[in-house]
Amino acid sequence: MQQIDMNSDEFQAQLEKTWSFVEKVNKQFGWVQNPNDEVNEGVTMGLARNKLIYGKQFCPCFMVIGETKEEQKAADNRVCPCKPAIEKEIPEDGLCHCGIFCTPEYAAAQAQHDEIEEVVHQHSRGLTTEEAAVLLKEEQLDGDELEALIEAKNLGMVNFTLVDTREHMEFKMGHIVGTDILVPTSQFYAKVEALAGKKKENIIVYCHSGSRSFQVQHAMKGMGFENVCNLRPGIIGFSGETQRG
Repeated sequence: MQQIDMNSDEFQAQLEKTWSFVEKVNKQFGWVQNPNDEVNEGVTMGLARNKLIYGKQFCPCFMVIGETKEEQKAADNRVCPCKPAIEKEIPEDGLCHCGIFCTPEYAAAQAQHDEIEEVVHQHSRGLTTEEAAVLLKEEQLDGDELEALIEAKNLGMVNFTLVDTREHMEFKMGHIVGTDILVPTSQFYAKVEALAGKKKENIIVYCHSGSRSFQVQHAMKGMGFENVCNLRPGIIGFSGETQRG
């Protein structure tokens, strides 16, 4: 296998050509680049490397099959922009397998998601109302995300019902401040009736490690609850305010 010196003039010249190729593809198909610059840089470098080694811009996320050009052609290796990306991946998922080409809609949503992640994990500021609403659409939340949502709820920006699915004894030993109701997993079908009027509202469930509440989440969705988030890994991964009693 040919070794490529990334600092060589040859590679740097090919890398510049590859960036121009990426821009041309985006313009041709109406796509944009991934909002994550590391993804774009890694894929572009891989494309430049494959061009120098094989003479084609094979997708760098897949192994190149075949020793000779004839074998590589017969193996139907992906050449960027590849047919699966054009016909299926980008129309259906919003981005190609390698991630460098995206629809504008996907890129905007991903950029917003990345911004929310930075806010809740770096604690650089509070969530905006729009960001809190987006976060409530997630299937799984971590402790920082729930803490940020509780703050947003206390500020009147969003509303949700926080449900503890552990047992009464566990609740007494310590629960998240802001918990609205206890629905023990062992009594789920009897106690969940108290939430019957909230099937279209936002609900967040939690337990000790996220396992029981994950089961409750899916049971509730099966009963018609539309917006149920689960805290993973449960209260043990929550560093916000808790209380006994």
